[in-house]
Amino acid sequence: MRATPAVRALARKLNVDLGMVTPSGADGLITTQDIERVARILSETEAAEPLRGVRRAMAHNMAQAQAEVAAATIVDDADINAWAAGTDTTVRLIRALVTACKAEPALNAWFEPHALARRVMKKIDLGVAVDLSEEGLFVPVLRDVGNRDAQDLRQGLDRMRQDAAARRIPPEELRGATITLSNFGMIGGRYAAPIVLPPTVAILGAGRIRDEIVAVNGAPAAHRILPLSLTFDHRVVTGGEAGRFLAAAIADLTLAS
Repeated sequence: MRATPAVRALARKLNVDLGMVTPSGADGLITTQDIERVARILSETEAAEPLRGVRRAMAHNMAQAQAEVAAATIVDDADINAWAAGTDTTVRLIRALVTACKAEPALNAWFEPHALARRVMKKIDLGVAVDLSEEGLFVPVLRDVGNRDAQDLRQGLDRMRQDAAARRIPPEELRGATITLSNFGMIGGRYAAPIVLPPTVAILGAGRIRDEIVAVNGAPAAHRILPLSLTFDHRVVTGGEAGRFLAAAIADLTLAS
């Protein structure tokens, strides 16, 4: 940020981080008035709360991802009206993701930026985003999801959430994901641009299921619709690969069982 020595001194005196200041001077120069305005705003808030633990790690990880990844996002909907009542949404999402990885293995990969090389993985170790509200975001890893049945996956997901809530996840279980799933729709939201965490190259996000009027044989009908958002690292993954991946996932999700 551009500021004169006097303005920087005033910022230090008033405990104002220059990175928080919107400059109003010529050519983006921060002025005395800018510092004083921010200081007044901060005086009316609670004291700054340093990020610790999971939230601090999350801040570092997100900053790294934004700095490194050439992110692009595509969205589409899956018509899940054929599902039976009580279908486990997260388990079906995992199955669809596995199907999509088989159709387009390039998204189940790690990227080595310094070597400009990718490693397409044979096994799918799935990072599952788990939000614990005040604690922050955990992304524990569910191992080898392509070779586990629905019951085993559900047991693994339940154990994962319990361990996250109890803060007893071993550090090694927070590392080594080859692709990520975020079922944020359990909380809210339709579409998103989820963050890809290096060295992985893709994350599939699922929004809130909704009822929507669709055309069926030329007549309107109310169907259950699951919105999907796929963010991928465009340095490694082409738009065609991402599109085919998402199409394969949707095709699996539309099946009754």
